[in-house]
Amino acid sequence: MSLTTTITEVAPAAEKSTTTNKDKEPYRYAHLMPFLSKVKMPPLTPFTHVDPGSRALNHPNPRSFLDKAEVIELTPNFASDIRGVNLAALDNDAKDQLALEVARRGVVVFRDQQDFFDRGPEFYTTWGRHFGRLHIHPSSPHPEGYPEIHLVYKDANSKFNSETITSTVWHADFSFELQPPGLTTFFLLSQPKTGGDTLYSSQVLNLKRLSPTFVAFLRTLKAEHTGIGTLRASRGGGFERREPVENIHPVVRRHPVTGEEALYVNKQFTKRIVGLKREESENILNFLYDHIAKAGDNQARIKWSPNSMVLWDNRSAIADYGHLGAVRHGARITPQAERPIPALESLVLDDQ
Repeated sequence: MSLTTTITEVAPAAEKSTTTNKDKEPYRYAHLMPFLSKVKMPPLTPFTHVDPGSRALNHPNPRSFLDKAEVIELTPNFASDIRGVNLAALDNDAKDQLALEVARRGVVVFRDQQDFFDRGPEFYTTWGRHFGRLHIHPSSPHPEGYPEIHLVYKDANSKFNSETITSTVWHADFSFELQPPGLTTFFLLSQPKTGGDTLYSSQVLNLKRLSPTFVAFLRTLKAEHTGIGTLRASRGGGFERREPVENIHPVVRRHPVTGEEALYVNKQFTKRIVGLKREESENILNFLYDHIAKAGDNQARIKWSPNSMVLWDNRSAIADYGHLGAVRHGARITPQAERPIPALESLVLDDQ
């Protein structure tokens, strides 16, 4: 499980206007430009999730989809960079293996995925549904007709909060949902020649660095995660298509497939630790946020190249991005997973 941060830039032809002249070619991904629907959506309802990686556990060779690939481990226990696999051509069995690989490595980058890009939004959503029910962002734009595809688009004039010394805030996507995301797919339709890297942090390794006594205490805790006033699009005056929610999750969660335990707090969405006084909660959370931010040996930095895709397990990774003063256009497919499973079996989440 990991946290991420990205900076991207669209090529000059990818301006908000997709018209062309004799000096400009049509933007290849004009059909994926942002559209903001004003249709209100009902609250999300619970559903039963079976992680596809579990089906690969009994496979005689659960990494056979990588037999002809070049695999570089970015760190010994976290993140891989892979060439030689066409994600668009994977069958369901190989997708299950892929889910298991992402669960075990936390973050996996796949290069040379032009075939996937060219398949279009209908293919993107079909791909995502293999890994879970697709989440629809409550306030951000999407390609017209495809609300399940979350778009990241900022032009050179977009403004970020200048009141802090950094624009990055480590986060796990939509941790405030009752059933937050699992395996997540993100790709840049354009990126700058330099910069725009994505930084991931392993919440599995972050937990392992702590003392056994402190981990035992953290396993007894649960935290409230909130979507009220915490989403960037909402803070910027965006239209909220679905009412924001708050939910209680364990501070330490267990992965349903690998059984690994991971921290599950993040600075953007975690509001408080339930049952503690405000000062107690703030001190513990701020310590954990500081640990996550400073633990460079638990992080992997992904450098983008054209036609690259990153898949990560949102259960154990957190992310954010800074701003380059340039256009940024990316697409994310975000399937939901199970309600976070407490590492401590006796922890009762619904009893606040």
